[in-house]
Amino acid sequence: MKWNLMAILIAALASGIFCVGQEDIAYGAEMSNDMKKMQEQLNNQVLSKPFSVADEAQVKSYIEDAQRRGEAPTAYKGKHWRPGYTCVDLRPYSYREYLACRYYYSYYGHYYP
Repeated sequence: MKWNLMAILIAALASGIFCVGQEDIAYGAEMSNDMKKMQEQLNNQVLSKPFSVADEAQVKSYIEDAQRRGEAPTAYKGKHWRPGYTCVDLRPYSYREYLACRYYYSYYGHYYP
């Protein structure tokens, strides 16, 4: 039993020493020119995509039109709704689901069950 514990202790000590030496390789090195180019390209891709916040006037117009037509909102039929979500949580998945959720909330006064 003592030999097993001693072997585990020696293995843990050896792996600890090896991992300390590898830290500089993983985190301390500066980015190479290729990595800098890739990072710059990724930044440009992210920044080139449009970022749109839902225009509140459009949402209100949608809700008013649906009310004027006398439509009652239906229960959620998608696959993204989770307990505790709000309509904002649906926005990244689908703008239509977001609008339907906002109308449901304005009509019933609560979110989907």
